[in-house]
Amino acid sequence: MKLRRFLALGLLLLTVLLLFGGCHGSRERSMFEIPEEFDDSREYEITFWAKNDTNKTQVKIYEQAVADFQALYPNIHVTIRFYTDYSKIYNDVITNISTNTTPNVCITYPDHIATYLTGEDVVVPLDELLTDRAYGLGGSRVRFDAPTKGEIVPQFLQELSIGGHLYGLPYMRSTEALYVNKDMLEALGYTIPEKVTWDFVWEAAEKALEKGPDGNFLVNGQKVMIPFIDYSTDNMLIQLCKQKGSGYSTAAGEILLFNDDTREFLYTIAEHAKTGAFSTFKISSYPGNFLNAGQCLFALDSTGGSTWIGTHAPLMDISPDKVVEFETAVLPVPQLNPDEPWMISQGPSVCIFNKADPQEVLASWLFVQYLLTDKVQIAYSQTEGYVPVTTRAQNAPEYLDYLSRAGEDYNEHYDVKIAASKLLLANLDRTFITPVFNGSSSVRSAAGQLIENVTKSMRRKETVDDAYMDNLYDSVTSLYRLDQISGTEVAGKSELGPLPRQAVTLLTCLAVAWVLIAAYAVWTFLIRKKK
Repeated sequence: MKLRRFLALGLLLLTVLLLFGGCHGSRERSMFEIPEEFDDSREYEITFWAKNDTNKTQVKIYEQAVADFQALYPNIHVTIRFYTDYSKIYNDVITNISTNTTPNVCITYPDHIATYLTGEDVVVPLDELLTDRAYGLGGSRVRFDAPTKGEIVPQFLQELSIGGHLYGLPYMRSTEALYVNKDMLEALGYTIPEKVTWDFVWEAAEKALEKGPDGNFLVNGQKVMIPFIDYSTDNMLIQLCKQKGSGYSTAAGEILLFNDDTREFLYTIAEHAKTGAFSTFKISSYPGNFLNAGQCLFALDSTGGSTWIGTHAPLMDISPDKVVEFETAVLPVPQLNPDEPWMISQGPSVCIFNKADPQEVLASWLFVQYLLTDKVQIAYSQTEGYVPVTTRAQNAPEYLDYLSRAGEDYNEHYDVKIAASKLLLANLDRTFITPVFNGSSSVRSAAGQLIENVTKSMRRKETVDDAYMDNLYDSVTSLYRLDQISGTEVAGKSELGPLPRQAVTLLTCLAVAWVLIAAYAVWTFLIRKKK
């Protein structure tokens, strides 16, 4: 009887464990519990990791934002750590997650946030914070005029939704643009079409390679000419996939990039890399430098990089004596189907890291809200070709006045920069985002690597055929460990990744329960046999 009671008790305990484990496993992330009231009697130290791209004006805007915020909340002290590269922020966050020393707030990208989320409760879900009546966006107890959720551009907000929860807010947005030396294009006998296609770009780029008897290029009279240079090859291939309607990836982590359409894109790129009509930033250097020196016809770059491009660009990496005079046209990226144009939406976002003290998290949230106020949004958007992420800031008289004054000077009202901003504003409905999941950053890198490898191979006069492409797909898959991403099917191999901790617990409990049941059955059988 004692053994029977013991087994019954054990089974009951395991049942409770199974029920508990099942409930725990069904909730992917614990939601942040908002304090009923912000504790003003305490002092808070908030760290903010920001990226400024060595732009002193941006540094001053951040510093002014902190000063203005601290005037409203004297007990919240914000310390900024500046970075010049998003990847460095990402690497430092990953390192600090393991030591529980993450910042309170950081500028980041959705792909990076998805990786941060592999740690349990590392990033604060903002769903409830966003709409809280007291401390949410535009809440009654917020001491400044914050935008409401409805005033954030929906396309921008959607990008931060991961696994059904919102883990960040957009800070600034940009897209890709085609920067063209209009004078050079016309010298080649072309006029800018109403809708630029890839075929047009490739044709004009090849024509720009014609040389004279002296060996110099006819179009610029120089010995150097790279007609088409792309700054971000990952975006280039991603946009081609979107325009074609072919696969790239899914939110579940399934990688569709390695398909026949991608192969055809790569063959086309290889063809023009072979002639020297096409190159990349990683291979040749920054496209804006070549464009400004009259050594490039088409530069594909972010609208956020517009202050580096053009004869009178306020930011430039080449000496004044090498700059040529030309008119810069700012156009949407080339399209496969001009009647269905698509361009990528990108730009920095802001996330909040979880801390043991809910009051500290609330203090961080208040600061993040302040970064979305009109004053900060408009000031920062005027430094580069970004646009504000709220409709309120976009329609503010101050911002509309800024856009109307293009060309008044070569700094704040630099015409190429304002044209880049207008390009995105006019095409918000034609922008798209890529699926975000743990490993999506690696898929993005893999997309760019495909183009980089093909371009290098053609410069080395290697043979690019089907066997080459097969090997390229395999090597890039291996390089970025794409066959280890959850939900992925690559090279005919399905990998679902390691089981979650809750699932392991449930399976273990289930196994133990069956062992006990089997033991009880054997014990009962032996007792009956003796009788």
